[in-house]
Amino acid sequence: MFPEVRLRRLRQSAGIRRMLDAPLPPPATFMWPTFVIEGEGKREEIESMPGQYRLSIDQLLIELEPMVETGIGSILLFGLAEDAKKDSNGSEAYNEDGTVQRAIRLVKNKFPDLVVAADACVCAYTDHGHCGPLTRSGEVDNDAAIANLAKICVSQAAAGADIVAPSAMMDGQIMAIREGLDDAGLIETILMSYSTKFASSMYGPFRDAEKSKPGKGDRKGYQASYGDLRTALRESEFDEAEGADMLMVKPSLFYLDILAELRATTDLPLAAYNVSGEYSMLHATAQRGWGDLKAMVQESTMALTRAGADILISYWANQYNELFRD
Repeated sequence: MFPEVRLRRLRQSAGIRRMLDAPLPPPATFMWPTFVIEGEGKREEIESMPGQYRLSIDQLLIELEPMVETGIGSILLFGLAEDAKKDSNGSEAYNEDGTVQRAIRLVKNKFPDLVVAADACVCAYTDHGHCGPLTRSGEVDNDAAIANLAKICVSQAAAGADIVAPSAMMDGQIMAIREGLDDAGLIETILMSYSTKFASSMYGPFRDAEKSKPGKGDRKGYQASYGDLRTALRESEFDEAEGADMLMVKPSLFYLDILAELRATTDLPLAAYNVSGEYSMLHATAQRGWGDLKAMVQESTMALTRAGADILISYWANQYNELFRD
């Protein structure tokens, strides 16, 4: 011990620190979540998420060019329906010629080596804003919802998605989707589960971007409670048993303990969703002069990889060169 042991020896210079520190997460580990909308030439700024936009497909293809050159490994597509196409069932979400399905085909055609994932849910496609059809009492009908999710995932996989990612947190959704994919002959499609997804206060900017806030009530009846660790972990255990190929923790920065616990108990690839509120929180801090954005982004994403994340689903991905390279 001290004075013979002096730990400061191992951090006394930039060169020694570079030698011993883990490297920053490389671009291939990042998955960029982005919002695709109908029409052409559309680039709608998302006020609550600086640097992010709702993009028509042609604009998405333009946006992806420099990102692919940077080495970003994958994208996660979210769609949203125009009000006229919303219904109680969210049927536009599994339209074979829907916006997301067309985006998948065109992105894979132009960037065949880019891994394309597609979110599967109906909250942005229903007229009530919930993640499945409602019962007469106004609750989400779990079993009807998982039938919808299977249809959505089959339509996305048939369009060419490498990964389908159901986010509705319905019981049995992974089993239903896996059976649907297998029955359609889409056995190679990767199924990434939003396996431990919390009813969080950090989704506000995303709901602004997706225009998917529930008309009445909330989603606490189907998303995990942040105070119930055991049930939250069971969600991921069940999804792994049902056939998920990848697991996810969402949000991420407030849930590093969950991420580390899952990493210790599963050999599946593990994604951390660095959500909209976490993204916008750092932007707001930097805008007020209370912290350096680049330093905060590097430190926060390093925390996710240190806790065990293999994949970083993060809005920082489209700013990788500015934030992660010197």
